[in-house]
Amino acid sequence: MQTHFTLAQLADPDIRDADTILRACVHCGFCTATCPTYVLLGDELDSPRGRIYLIKEMLERGRPATATVVKHIDRCLSCLACMTTCPSGVNYMHLVDHGRRHIEHTYRRPPLDRWVRRALAIVLPRPDLFRWALLAARLARPIQGLLPARLSAMLRLAPRSVARSAVLSPQVFPPEGSRRLRVALLAGCVQQVIDAAINQATLRLLRRHGVEVVVASGVGCCGAVAHHLGDDVLDRVRANVDAWTRELERGLDAIVVNASGCGTMVKDYGFLLRADPAYAAGAARVSALTKDVSEVVEMLGLKGSLPHGPRVAHHSACSLQHGQKIHEVPKQLLQKAGFDVVDVPEGHLCCGSAGTYNLLQPELAEALRERKLRNIASVRPEIVAAGNIGCITQLAAGAGVPIVHTVELLDWATGGPKPQNVA
Repeated sequence: MQTHFTLAQLADPDIRDADTILRACVHCGFCTATCPTYVLLGDELDSPRGRIYLIKEMLERGRPATATVVKHIDRCLSCLACMTTCPSGVNYMHLVDHGRRHIEHTYRRPPLDRWVRRALAIVLPRPDLFRWALLAARLARPIQGLLPARLSAMLRLAPRSVARSAVLSPQVFPPEGSRRLRVALLAGCVQQVIDAAINQATLRLLRRHGVEVVVASGVGCCGAVAHHLGDDVLDRVRANVDAWTRELERGLDAIVVNASGCGTMVKDYGFLLRADPAYAAGAARVSALTKDVSEVVEMLGLKGSLPHGPRVAHHSACSLQHGQKIHEVPKQLLQKAGFDVVDVPEGHLCCGSAGTYNLLQPELAEALRERKLRNIASVRPEIVAAGNIGCITQLAAGAGVPIVHTVELLDWATGGPKPQNVA
């Protein structure tokens, strides 16, 4: 693709990277076949190729975003299926993130839209505040039908029970037996409040396999939620890099993340701080050390299995299979653990969760959710396993079978308790 940025524009490292990404696109259209919004809507502007044209024109002209551009960029899930399909290696993730930042800097959204997005960026990364918000949601449920679609969607997705004491404080969890690895665990934000059992299962599983687990002081939200809303999260990223760097000086083999959306974000810290001379090297080191929990368990070798495990449909989260290129490892671990693992048809298509997407684009998210649930039902599973809390929350209400995190099943198979919602 030809571009026409000026030399002055190309002095900006973000524009320079956008130019490289745009020039890699050859207009082939392979991305349209795997884009969830294009599959649903059939609109070229709701495909990666269409959005690339919109972003190119907006950035080249250096003009404020228009309502049309905002509509179609907002409809993008950032599922990154297009990057898996693209034969030219177009880094759509970095391009659309740049486009979103430009939108937030140049476009004035309607008041309700602006308020909802700001509330999400403030509340979700703060577990204590998020817990209070969920408690308040209980009071609003009787009037759910009277609320705007976005607020109604928030109430529908809000869990009816909230863990009272879920937040993992900074501490060290010793291994069982001799130590094989020392890792830092990203405790997370939303996941701690919605399903504290995931972190507990992760701790048991890792410690059982000889891992010392550190919850490092000073590590907060990974920044993914606000980043995908177009906000500047670099100070938050720097704070996490500082905290993990202090822990690295004490010896650390990996940074473990058990929410794949967060993992994709942390693995991108090196790119986000590439132009910061004080942090570029440290951020690159953090990204290189970051592993999804399934990668670490595979490296350790799974100890134990169930004799006749139930039939499990593996839902491969987009942030895991497309964002981190990890697709087979969780399935292989589940099979080694004794489960009868089956793939979900159209597994490359997003379930509609996508961070805050199901809250901001409820109609499209609902259509994708129903499509995913039909595909899950077609393979008749007893349990559904997923590696991302957003997917678990999105699908749980309508699946008809338990949906649990992969680590909960691996923990159960190797000596831990059966997940609470598994009969």
